Amino acid sequence: MFIPYSIIGIIVLFLLFGLFHVLREYERAVVFTLGRFWKVKGPGLIIIVPFIQQFVRVQLRTIVMDIPPQDVISRDNVSVRVNAVVYFRVIDAERAVIQIEDYYAAVNQLAQTTLRSVLGQHELDQMLAERNKLNSDIQKILDEHTDAWGIKIAMVEIKQIDLNETMIRAIAQQAEAERGRRAKVIHADGELQASEKLAEAARILSTQPQSMQLRYLQTLSSISEEKNSTIIFPIPIDFLSTFIKK
Repeated sequence: MFIPYSIIGIIVLFLLFGLFHVLREYERAVVFTLGRFWKVKGPGLIIIVPFIQQFVRVQLRTIVMDIPPQDVISRDNVSVRVNAVVYFRVIDAERAVIQIEDYYAAVNQLAQTTLRSVLGQHELDQMLAERNKLNSDIQKILDEHTDAWGIKIAMVEIKQIDLNETMIRAIAQQAEAERGRRAKVIHADGELQASEKLAEAARILSTQPQSMQLRYLQTLSSISEEKNSTIIFPIPIDFLSTFIKK
């Protein structure tokens, strides 16, 4: 049977078109020959035999994945809503294709469960004050689980911790009470220091009776500057004793 040259040409072009492929610098091709893994190719120009070989493209660039907000109950029974972001990349294209069906979805689900598990072991104050430590703990756990998939977790960042209105008011009241406690402690420390200084001044003045008279005159001088009021100032007998003797 005669086959037109045009059909033969189309078949040849189709085979040639499926034979050559170009991969970018950040891409790799996991090649299978008759269903069995052969090798990882790329980047640049690669040759794939049609109908015999198939390949899967894998990107090696860092992927930024946003973890949906998760409802977490802390160790002190406080309900919070937390969302985070995970930075990861493929370091072994072969394992990322063969060992896991969809590594992006797997990392997403694993990150959600790990986030709830780690934060649930800490109290609310620790979540708010030790965020860097929590990020490091979550990253370490994720990295251990995804290593078998050829995935490297570069960084985990907790973006936001949302509280309900009742808990926000409770925290505000707690902060206000703490500030009041500090103010009272500072005031008490000031009174203690002042009493110690006054006691020391009294001991010094008691050793020199003339110093009491000088202090009395200094007090009169400072009061005389206030001209908008009438002040009745008692005169001690000891002060007049000098004049009486004379």
